[in-house]
Amino acid sequence: MTKFPIWVLGALLLGACGKQAEKEPPAPGTAKSSQSQAPAAQAPSAPAPPPLDPKNIVSIALASKDHTTLVAALKAADYVTAVANPGPLTVFAPTDAAFAKLPAGTVESLVKPENQAKLKEILKYHVTTSVYEASDLTDGQVLGMADGGKATIHVNDGKITINDANVVASVRGSNGVVHVIDGVLLRPAPTP
Repeated sequence: MTKFPIWVLGALLLGACGKQAEKEPPAPGTAKSSQSQAPAAQAPSAPAPPPLDPKNIVSIALASKDHTTLVAALKAADYVTAVANPGPLTVFAPTDAAFAKLPAGTVESLVKPENQAKLKEILKYHVTTSVYEASDLTDGQVLGMADGGKATIHVNDGKITINDANVVASVRGSNGVVHVIDGVLLRPAPTP
């Protein structure tokens, strides 16, 4: 059974509760006074994202029971809309099990608001702005990633890896390709 951190469940529940509260009108006779509503009306709100194409990369991740940590990270980095754009994109999507291989506390730390910039850089290292089907990936191929870094593809006996992560599945979306990987990609340390 795949475990996922309790904070993911909490974040999803809090998000769902907030959305439910926005959708339900107050019950008759329970409307707040205009004085208590004024601060909420003055609070700035981000524009609502466009509806997701049911076949785009974000929708694929949202529908996957194995990518709840990735989806939570995309939300924490405020990248859901970016990855839902028309593309073309190739996303190397770590599974929940891949995130679980990181040192304890890493994911929990990265999704904190004060670490959003670092999280964004890590996520961008999982994306390239071209479409690479599995058949397009060749041994020794170097991909330019969205963060400006490079990742290397290896193909051995038909098995594809990117850096040290195995590509375990590939799914075509309307705005690109998702390659499911069994490791989180981290930029190699610069050589002196």
